[in-house]
Amino acid sequence: MSAAIAGFSLGFSLILAIGAQNAFVLRQGILRAHVFWVCLTCALSDAILIVLGVGGFGLLSDMAPWLASAMLWGGVLFLFVYGAMAFWRAYSQSEALEAPDKAAGSLKAALLTCLALTWLNPHVYLDTVVLLGSVAAQYDGQRIAFGAGAVLSSFTFFFSLGYGARLLAPIFANPRAWRVLDVLVGIIMWSIALGLALH
Repeated sequence: MSAAIAGFSLGFSLILAIGAQNAFVLRQGILRAHVFWVCLTCALSDAILIVLGVGGFGLLSDMAPWLASAMLWGGVLFLFVYGAMAFWRAYSQSEALEAPDKAAGSLKAALLTCLALTWLNPHVYLDTVVLLGSVAAQYDGQRIAFGAGAVLSSFTFFFSLGYGARLLAPIFANPRAWRVLDVLVGIIMWSIALGLALH
């Protein structure tokens, strides 16, 4: 259970970071356009990458025991930098999310956009395959639970974001809300990094 909770927490905090994919899902939710399919596409894409990361890094760490230690400190460094970037965004950004005025468009266009924002984004691979895979390697014998927690966090986040967008829209029209969110993301990242370093 602790491994699943750790996977859920880390996965959720990584997805929470503001980006084009999340802004797109939020906009689709605000427009109430193809919300289910957009959320499902994002969540399934994440699940595939998480499974590849957790499974792949697990096999590699079995073959090369020293890799687990290298991945541990690599993950700590990555989390620290990721957290610092979140704090920097909170300090420097001034943009608010605005729903587009144009029509929502077709389901095909929405899904193609969603897939492009997911699979053509290098940060997605860093988050799911590299970071989650390296942290999962620290949970020897509990990687499946860790991965399941991370996958669950992805489904929870995207469907909550998509269907809760109407409620969130007035809040995130204010740039200050994005700053608060980024500060929370930064705190979570640094907390996880500290926990891994102490572990």
